[in-house]
Amino acid sequence: MTPKSILLLFTLFCCSFLHVQSGNVQRSADKKMVPHIQTIAQKYNQSEFGTNTFVFDPSMDMSEIQELLDSIHAGLTFPDYEFTNQRYAYMFKPGVYQLDIQVGYYTHIIGLGQSPDDVIIQGTVRSNATKGHVLCNFWRSVENLTIEPTDGNNIWGVSQAAPLRRVHVKGDLTLFEGASSGGFMADCKIDGKVISGSQQQWFTRNSEFQQWDGGVWNMVYLGVKNAPAEDWPEKPVTNIALTPEVREKPYWIFANNIYQLVIPCLKKNSEGIDWANTNLKEQLIPLTDFHIAYPCKDNAASLNKALQQGKHLLFTPGIYQLEESICVTRPGTIVMGIGMATLIPLYGKKALCTADVPGISIISLVVDASSIPSETLVEVGKKELKERDNKKKDPIFVYDVFFRIGGAQEGSAKSCMTINSNNVYVDHAWFWRADHGNGIGWDKSKCANGLVVNGHDVTVYGLFNEHFQEYQTVWNGERGRVYFYQCELPYDPPTNDIWSHDNILGYASYKVSDHVKEHHAWGIGIYGFFDTPLIVDRLIETPVSVEGNFYHKVGIMLGWNKKTDTVFRNIINDKGGPIDTSRRKQTMK
Repeated sequence: MTPKSILLLFTLFCCSFLHVQSGNVQRSADKKMVPHIQTIAQKYNQSEFGTNTFVFDPSMDMSEIQELLDSIHAGLTFPDYEFTNQRYAYMFKPGVYQLDIQVGYYTHIIGLGQSPDDVIIQGTVRSNATKGHVLCNFWRSVENLTIEPTDGNNIWGVSQAAPLRRVHVKGDLTLFEGASSGGFMADCKIDGKVISGSQQQWFTRNSEFQQWDGGVWNMVYLGVKNAPAEDWPEKPVTNIALTPEVREKPYWIFANNIYQLVIPCLKKNSEGIDWANTNLKEQLIPLTDFHIAYPCKDNAASLNKALQQGKHLLFTPGIYQLEESICVTRPGTIVMGIGMATLIPLYGKKALCTADVPGISIISLVVDASSIPSETLVEVGKKELKERDNKKKDPIFVYDVFFRIGGAQEGSAKSCMTINSNNVYVDHAWFWRADHGNGIGWDKSKCANGLVVNGHDVTVYGLFNEHFQEYQTVWNGERGRVYFYQCELPYDPPTNDIWSHDNILGYASYKVSDHVKEHHAWGIGIYGFFDTPLIVDRLIETPVSVEGNFYHKVGIMLGWNKKTDTVFRNIINDKGGPIDTSRRKQTMK
């Protein structure tokens, strides 16, 4: 969710470490590193992980590291670099560091310990407000480390696509500065309290803290120790005691002088953090089993060749333009990025497609549409499947994958992700048709749907999905489950004559197909602001028989819309309305 006044015009930039170009014009804000910072950068990026990955150990000069981090961050602040081509990963080997780490756009902070407590940052790892808010603090991540805040409080002011995972904060954690609009945290321990302040919505899974202060519209806690008690709708809290089944996100470690990826065990009916249990029999995959991809070297042909040779894929920071789809056919394959690695499918192709096989993991990627429309950007399982394997013992997992239609560049697709396989888990995803940036407009960056689910027994933990031109979410499979849903309807439909279907005004955000017999969702927040007066007949459209399986629903007409003839008539089917400028918020149990 972002303010309409922010309009940033960028194009996709050519591969460059030192500076960014827009078309043939060098932007005045882009400056080369001064020579001594270049020397420091070269000193710390001598690793297998590519030019823009820096690997640190505690024996290094802290003042040099700090100077390097500050120099990079100065070029990644809002608004100049919201759509830059720069991507960075910082990796910290086990030990103690005295640093103030400012986390800007496309920056990925990675601890390399077997426990978060093996990498300790004495100082801060922070994301702060720029221009007085954090509504556009997207595309950044911190995982697998401990923060000992200098003043007892660490600020992580973010909105979408900015996960905290496997983080231990020895103090308090503040999730806002100015206005803020939602985020995700999993497998985290906060020794003090979490202060959510202006956060309009937030999803927390399998974590623990002493206290949670605040909550505006839709706060969902799943498998969280000391979560606030439910009192809906007086308090905007949904609290589910146990997470039914999850595998925590795989993470990198450096031990015995080698890099390995740890694959956590599947756990059922779980509460709290994963890393407190030292008896788990986790799978270890050495870095040598990966094809390490580099943006200025690899293409679809080299990536598919590596997959055919039995390799996993690791995308180092950068932008990968793909003339063909990356095709994953081997069970258990891992396709993973660091540093917000970004895939762009060309010529109307998919960026990534998988066979209907067990154990695949898709991790930490940004996927951008290009100007030639794709049918879908990522396809899990084949569309033509008639009989689908259930894969219950080794399901497919998708972690921290973020899709963009426009924003960085003009781009179109019919949908962002289509899930055809059964037993798929999506653990945090943001589907975004851009409301600001480059290539925006009803007839420019076009996309009907964010997520389409055709498979059965598909579960999503943390579904952020907004601004698409028809249904945001289309669910055709049986026994689907969604824990936390955040959606803002598109700003820009020109008229109801154009934005209507089947004698229904507008499009519901969340559509469950008429034939579906079982579906569940918890903590559903749907919001809207329009550039022109419009009517939406319903925010959720579902078979009447499953209406009762949508728990804790809220619809909101955002406050800056002064159009008196704009109205949301109902929240779910023909129930729960109206919402208009006289009553901007409506809740349902």
